[in-house]
Amino acid sequence: MDRIRIRGGKSLKGEIRISGAKNAALPLMATSLLTDGEVRLDSVPDLADITTMTNLLAQHGVEVTTKLAGKERSVTLSGANITDTTAPYDLVRKMRASVLVLGPLVARHGQAKVSLPGGCAIGTRPVDLHIKGLQQLGAEIDLREGYMYARAPQGGLIGAEVNFPKVSVGATENLLMAATLAKGETQLINAAREPEITDLAKCLIGMGAEIEGLGTDHLRIRGVERLHGTTHKVVADRIEAGTYAMAAAITNGEVELIGVHHELIAAVCATLQQAGVQFTETPRGLKVSRANGDLLGVDVMTEPFPGFPTDLQAQMMALMTTAQGASMITETIFENRFMHVPELLRMGASINVHGASAMVRGVKRLTGAPVMATDLRASVSLVMAGLVAEGDTILNRVYHLDRGYERLVQKLAACGAEIERLADGAAE
Repeated sequence: MDRIRIRGGKSLKGEIRISGAKNAALPLMATSLLTDGEVRLDSVPDLADITTMTNLLAQHGVEVTTKLAGKERSVTLSGANITDTTAPYDLVRKMRASVLVLGPLVARHGQAKVSLPGGCAIGTRPVDLHIKGLQQLGAEIDLREGYMYARAPQGGLIGAEVNFPKVSVGATENLLMAATLAKGETQLINAAREPEITDLAKCLIGMGAEIEGLGTDHLRIRGVERLHGTTHKVVADRIEAGTYAMAAAITNGEVELIGVHHELIAAVCATLQQAGVQFTETPRGLKVSRANGDLLGVDVMTEPFPGFPTDLQAQMMALMTTAQGASMITETIFENRFMHVPELLRMGASINVHGASAMVRGVKRLTGAPVMATDLRASVSLVMAGLVAEGDTILNRVYHLDRGYERLVQKLAACGAEIERLADGAAE
C-alpha cells in the first residue's frame, strides 16, 4: 500500500490550479441517466471516486469517454442504452455518492435496485431523506437484503412538496434530479444551498429542465417530458481551494489559487482572516499569505452552506495546532469526525475532545511521525501538519487522498514542499 513521505519546514510559494469539484462532478455524472442525449462535462478531476462513479454508470449501460486536453479532463456520457437498473453492493460500498443514481433511475426508467451505500467512516449519514422524498413523489421503495428496491407509479413520478426536516446535500441532489422528469411541479423546501447543487441545477437547466430558486433553500422544479444532452464545466473545488489556502498559511508561504474566487469560499476566507491570513484577488484567482506573521487561534463551528464547511474542519484543526492561543472547533454535521485527533497528537499537537467540540491549544512546533489516514479530509490534515513539522512524516493509507485530491503530491511539490509518494514496498 502506497505511503506519502513529507519533510517539513518548507514554505509553500507559487501557484496551484484548483481542480473541478469532486462533489459537483459526481451528481453531474449521474445526470446522464436522465437523458438519451450526450452529457459532456469539462474540468472533471482525475480521482478514485470519479473512477468508481464511471464504473457504476457503465454497469447501468452508460457509455463513458474521457479526453485530456492539457491538464483538463473532459468526460462524455451517453445514457441512450440503459441495460441494467441495479447498482450492486461491490460498487456502491466504495463510495457513498453512488446513491445519487437512485433518483435518476426511478425518474427515467421507472425502477431501480440500489445497494445501501458506503464511503468514509465519519458517521451514519442515513439515506432516509432520499427515500422519504422519492416516496412523496409517488415512488414505492422497499428495503431488503441490503438494497433499496424502488419503483415509480404507472405513468411516472408526480410532483409534490418535499420539506426536508434537516438539510441534506445528497437528498437535495437526488430529489432535484428526479423532479425534473416528474409530472407537475415539485417544491424542495429547506433544500441544501451548496454551490455544487447550484452547479447541478445549471447543468439540468442546460439539459432542458425548468428550475427556479437557484442558490436558495426553496427550489421549484416543473417537470418536463424529456431532457436532452448538454455541455457543462464543473465548478471549482472550494474544499480543495480551502485546503491549499490553509496549507499556505500553516507554512507561512504565499500561494496563488488559480481558478477560484472569493465568493466561492467566503465563509472560509472570513474565518481565516480572523486567524491572520490575508486574501488578495488576482485576475486568475486568489493569492493567500499570512497578514502579519503569527497565526491566531479562532473558534470554528461547522454549518451547512454558507457556513464553515465540515469538509474543512480537519484542515482547520491542523492549522490551529501551531497558532497562538487556543481555539474551539465544533462539529455539527457529522458525528465521529475527529478521528484525525489521535494522529495529530502523535505529532505533538495539544487537543482535547469534549463530545462534538475539540479544544486546540497552539504549540511551538510539531514533530514528524508515522501517521495513518482514517478518511479523506483527515488524511489531508495530516499532510498539512507534516508540511510544518520538524523531521519526516510518513502517511499511511493514502488511498483516502486519492478519492478527493487530484495530483496533491505534484501540486505541493511544485510549490516547494519536500513531499513524495512511496510505492508499496519502497524503502522509507
